[in-house]
Amino acid sequence: MSYGAAAALQAAVHARLVADAALGGLVGTAIHDAIPPGTAAGLHVALGPEVVRDRSDQTGAGAEHDFTVSVIGGPGGFERAKAAAAAVSDALVDAPLALSRGRLVGLWFLAARAVRQRDGGRRIDLTFRARIED
Repeated sequence: MSYGAAAALQAAVHARLVADAALGGLVGTAIHDAIPPGTAAGLHVALGPEVVRDRSDQTGAGAEHDFTVSVIGGPGGFERAKAAAAAVSDALVDAPLALSRGRLVGLWFLAARAVRQRDGGRRIDLTFRARIED
């Protein structure tokens, strides 16, 4: 197994989301790898947890990365949050990400979960799977 490309994948996903005009039109610059303290108000996107599994074979090292991108918004309807979640999905599915380490074999959407939070805010967690050869 190789976990070596994990940071490269995260950086490429973040860069892709920041560069996406449709997503930027919905959330502006509120696309975070790590949410800065005190700036979590309003609609924003945050990269979240990751689970990595070995997918090495006889031809070389590889890994399967299941990672979450969250769209988080304040109280109100789900409409804006769902539009931002759709933009995240459109930006990432089958994206030709260039990694600083490893080679992206494919990037797929797996699942989404939309919930109302205790404070009345909205949250949509999108899970994607990336297959990387290292």
